[in-house]
Amino acid sequence: MASGNQSLEAYPMYIGGEWVATSEQTEVRLPYDGSPAGRVYQAGPELVDRAVAAAGAASAKMRALANYERADLLLRLVELVRRDLADFARLIASETGKPIREARLEVERGIQTLIASAEAARSLCGEVVPMDAAPAGKGRMALTVREPRGVVAAITPFNFPFNLALHKIGPALGAGNAVVHKPAGVTPLSALRLARAMEEAGAPPGAYNVVTGPGSLTGEALVRHSGVNMVTFTGSAEIGLAIKVAAGLKHVTLELGGNSAVIIEPDADLENAVARSVVGAFANSGQVCISVQRIYVHESVAAKFLESFVAATERLVIGRPFDESTDISSLITEKEAVRVEQWIEEAIAAGAQLLTGGRRTGATVSPAILAEAGEQLRVCCQEVFGPVVVVNRYRMLEEAIERVNNSVYGLQAGVFTRDLERAFRAARRLEVGGVIINDVPTFRADHMPYGGVKQSGTGREGPKYAIEEMTELKLICWKV
Repeated sequence: MASGNQSLEAYPMYIGGEWVATSEQTEVRLPYDGSPAGRVYQAGPELVDRAVAAAGAASAKMRALANYERADLLLRLVELVRRDLADFARLIASETGKPIREARLEVERGIQTLIASAEAARSLCGEVVPMDAAPAGKGRMALTVREPRGVVAAITPFNFPFNLALHKIGPALGAGNAVVHKPAGVTPLSALRLARAMEEAGAPPGAYNVVTGPGSLTGEALVRHSGVNMVTFTGSAEIGLAIKVAAGLKHVTLELGGNSAVIIEPDADLENAVARSVVGAFANSGQVCISVQRIYVHESVAAKFLESFVAATERLVIGRPFDESTDISSLITEKEAVRVEQWIEEAIAAGAQLLTGGRRTGATVSPAILAEAGEQLRVCCQEVFGPVVVVNRYRMLEEAIERVNNSVYGLQAGVFTRDLERAFRAARRLEVGGVIINDVPTFRADHMPYGGVKQSGTGREGPKYAIEEMTELKLICWKV
């Protein structure tokens, strides 16, 4: 698949079991220094039509497969990804700029996502309905079955281009659907490499299709296409809302943004809270939907926490993504790094204290800790999606809960305390999709239900729960 005029590898699209190139190419570049990583082609509306048609034809074949056959397909894919883990990790690091250690972890998590998808496919079933629970149902029996929706459009983000894609692709195939995948324009390489593995695993032609191009053209054509039965999207709230409007009556699931918060109670294990908060705030340079962006620490332990937190943050190694020692590398573009830098400067001008970091070099921003930033500042009330965390003090747990809830987002939150009664009281009052006790909201096991409330989205991911979203419930009732 090498391009004709350079040694830089070109990655054609994958449509209906065929590799498709067009006359229009674009380069994918390593965000850290702008060096070229690969070439991809651009799909217009006609290729979107072709991909949807291929998926429509393949959906009948996928529907006809038994549960165990779909599960076996996914497990064959697991073995191929495991075999080629180093190649997938290299591509992920090249297109995202994340440290190679994090890229390897992403592939390993992707394997777990596929395994969980296979398990969910194997156990996919309906339930018996107790018809005689009402007088009208006497003498009748009923059951439900779950049937695939058909063609699923999967539109995926740049920050975890492999694992977050598999959170859509694995359950979709496991449920018996066919997929048209539109990866983020800046990170398409791992998706196109996945298509090779899918082909080798023996997926029916058209069961998995990959089209590349800008969201405003390729993505919109896919969302509006009459042949698409469901759209599943991960990205910003703004684009998610536009997709929901454009999709019409299609089923839509949205995993959108967040400004996740942590509450640290006075009885918390501070050493654990510090260690986990460093990871939660700065992994992938903060480009995580559930990155720790706000920390509310009780005033009695705030000074001790901050001293240790700043020291641990300053030990992080900033460097090139392919250096094994690197903890922090670049953001996805220099434009995003400039925006993060501006938000930090805005907070400082408004009275926040910069305790460490916040220096920008190209697309890289050193991990920044701000203290006592006003809740109205963008670093608090919007999604930074960068290596920035705000630490504020509180007196009463109820106050901290109210401040966490004072957000348009509601993805996940964390609570550090040894008092389980207080932890569960907080968990019931926090307006989020998931509460993580004695850990940061950035924690996610790939089989657990995951999703948010408010502007953080609709629907749930996690293979078992995503399969429910990607199937229709049908009732079969009979008179006996």
